[in-house]
Amino acid sequence: MTRKLTGQCFCRAVSYEVADEFVYAANCHCSNCRRTTGSAFKPFAGIESDKFRLTDGGDRLLIYGDETGHDAHCGQCGSLLYSLVREGAYVHVPMGTLVDEPGIRPSAHIFVGSKAKWFTISDDLPQYDEHVPG
Repeated sequence: MTRKLTGQCFCRAVSYEVADEFVYAANCHCSNCRRTTGSAFKPFAGIESDKFRLTDGGDRLLIYGDETGHDAHCGQCGSLLYSLVREGAYVHVPMGTLVDEPGIRPSAHIFVGSKAKWFTISDDLPQYDEHVPG
């Protein structure tokens, strides 16, 4: 049986469950991810949309975007809980919202071409100016 992970926002008004079957994970340095997290980059893990579900507080979400691609924030505390991407086929889970430890780790830094000038990447993960090729 697939292990389920839980996640939640800062104020705990919204929570979710996701299968520990992430397909990929990366550290995104694009300006949008920096702005939505207030950080130098966003560590995220990607999974098929049908393996993610809200368990509480879905009526409290603030959605920025549309039904095929959006960011979902807690309407109370503002935490970014997930991003619906790739025409709605995948969900990107900000790894900092996970309560449980996932089996995956980021494998690359993406959108390094637009990273914050004040931040220095100090690990040995591959770096891509945009997304991972392929």
